[in-house]
Amino acid sequence: MSNLNQPFNTTPSGLLIRAALLTLLASPVLAAVSEQDAAKLGNELTPAGAEKAGNADGSIPAWRGGLSRSDNRYADPFAGEQPLFTITAANAEQYKAQLTPGQLALFRRYPDSYRMPVYPSHRTAALPENIYAVARKNATSTELVANGNGLKGFDEVMAFPVPQNGLEVIWNHLTRYRGGALERTFVQVPVQANGAFTPVKINEKFSWPSYLKGGYNPKKDQNILSYFVQQVQAPARMTGNVLLVHETLNQVDQPRQAWTYNAGQRRVRRAPQIAYDAPGTATDGQRTTDNLDLFNGAPDRYNWTLVGKQELYIPYNSYRLADRSLRYEQILQQGHMNPDLLRYERHRVWKVEATLKEGARHIYAKRTFYIDEDSWGIAVVDHYDGRGELWRVGEAYAFMYRDALVPWVTAEALYDLQSGRYLVGSLTNEEGNGFDFSQRFRHKDFTPQAIRRLGKR
Repeated sequence: MSNLNQPFNTTPSGLLIRAALLTLLASPVLAAVSEQDAAKLGNELTPAGAEKAGNADGSIPAWRGGLSRSDNRYADPFAGEQPLFTITAANAEQYKAQLTPGQLALFRRYPDSYRMPVYPSHRTAALPENIYAVARKNATSTELVANGNGLKGFDEVMAFPVPQNGLEVIWNHLTRYRGGALERTFVQVPVQANGAFTPVKINEKFSWPSYLKGGYNPKKDQNILSYFVQQVQAPARMTGNVLLVHETLNQVDQPRQAWTYNAGQRRVRRAPQIAYDAPGTATDGQRTTDNLDLFNGAPDRYNWTLVGKQELYIPYNSYRLADRSLRYEQILQQGHMNPDLLRYERHRVWKVEATLKEGARHIYAKRTFYIDEDSWGIAVVDHYDGRGELWRVGEAYAFMYRDALVPWVTAEALYDLQSGRYLVGSLTNEEGNGFDFSQRFRHKDFTPQAIRRLGKR
């Protein structure tokens, strides 16, 4: 495993050695890592498990602790920078080694308008010190169970800071730090092929068990990863429906528990269909349930292969896109978001391929994930249909919420290469502060009775 955590070696011999190592890592390894491997955290690895060193040519700098805490989360520390260069349809082939197949397909789909402004790279991800301590503990205690579909010995966040296979990398995305508890109001916008759109305003509440008032409850929180409530607030024709989810750590042993309140029927019903490739809430059919956050939920329908690490141009430090003076009509254009507001940087990512298991059902036959090494958030994902053709490309437009030390998104997009439509979520430019990480909820806020009360307001 140690060779995978050295700067990427692109020589022929280095590639062969790496390929041999990754072959060994393709199947799940169920044991936690040794104390010797865990001791790399905070030394040659960052406390979160990324390579601390920069890359060979200096285009990716060394990690030096990330951005410090600041009360003004939207102040752009890189406002004076100009792009180093811009990737367009005319020169995309020159940069294809650092682009995903889906990104290259976007240049072909929109040759006259799509472009990627590439800026200097800054490794800004930072987490609270107590979260690093939990990750260090998990390194030697957390194990995969139920064929990789659940966790044992896991505590709160970042299950596998020194991952040994593709499933562990995906579990790091699923268990990464997102502030512990939060309430957010944002818009989700299905954009039609002609550029027309109607924003859908949504309020969501999240909490991980240990952040609830009263803390972790062994009776109520056993096998619970997180609690989630989602309420559509606009437009009027969609209001009144509420979704409640208890996300489980082992969804094969105990499937995700979900309930919906239907305003028309004035009833709360169990909703076992809220999973996998069921259509996402208020998305006009443009994403699946497990497309939220680029991937969520049970991993059991796919075989997961760790391909290795790659240097990629990904959305990063998206402060310009988060600007509170922007209106949604300035951001959302026909075909794709406004490239003038986007920022791409070169970073190292973990590449994980998910292929549908024989006999399993999902509209995506294959998904290729590119996960930022510093935050464990999925940065880009390419989706393939049952014919093996590229279908949708997802991107997460990340930046640091410096007031809470949370690396997360100011937007996430899912581009449909076949229809020309796309979906953008998590936009908060016109929604005040958007994300509130100071909230602390109670267990009774995440019950069927609670969503019945919400639906009647």
